[in-house]
Amino acid sequence: MTLLNATSLSHAYEYPLFENISLTLKAGESIAIVGVSGSGKSTLLHILSSLLRPNFGKVELFGNDIYALNDSALVQLRRDDLGLIYQSHYLFKGFSAYENLEVAAILARQSIDEHLLQRLGIESVIRQKVTELSGGQQQRVSIARVLSKKPRLIFADEPTGNLDHTTALEVMDIFEDYLSQNGAGMVLVTHDESLAARCNHIYRMQNGSLQQG
Repeated sequence: MTLLNATSLSHAYEYPLFENISLTLKAGESIAIVGVSGSGKSTLLHILSSLLRPNFGKVELFGNDIYALNDSALVQLRRDDLGLIYQSHYLFKGFSAYENLEVAAILARQSIDEHLLQRLGIESVIRQKVTELSGGQQQRVSIARVLSKKPRLIFADEPTGNLDHTTALEVMDIFEDYLSQNGAGMVLVTHDESLAARCNHIYRMQNGSLQQG
């Protein structure tokens, strides 16, 4: 099953950023997008994940042209089917880590996976306020928050940037298990070649184009 199909994407700000980008993602698979800072990786991720309309081209998620959806349908898509993970955690600072997970799970009509908390190593700090956690702990809470939603598609922009290499590899194990068990897909933006190598497909953003391999 095709989860994502992007066709002929082009985007520019004051200058052309990239043009004529196409890619496809099937259920159970992952894509890594690598490239130097400023090459357009994050902008492309925002376009693929419904956050930024491209200047030209089409993005289909689960067979639907997302930029043809009305606002209500787009909100529902993001809430029910998409998981967005960024290096900035975007957690509710006044809440505990558990309350952050609880809000996301309730909105998605899902339950919190206690085993996932153990695998991420945050079960002992889950009742603490977000402001009491280290950057790495907050990053793992943000990952747990997204996976607790049971999204069909995960869009992750440097999701392990605040983690040491060993923990980053453990997080990739969790992502791989999640994709396999749920028939989900993931688009990962990363500078870490060892993490990119764990994905099914690698694309390199360079000179305004996206090349596979």
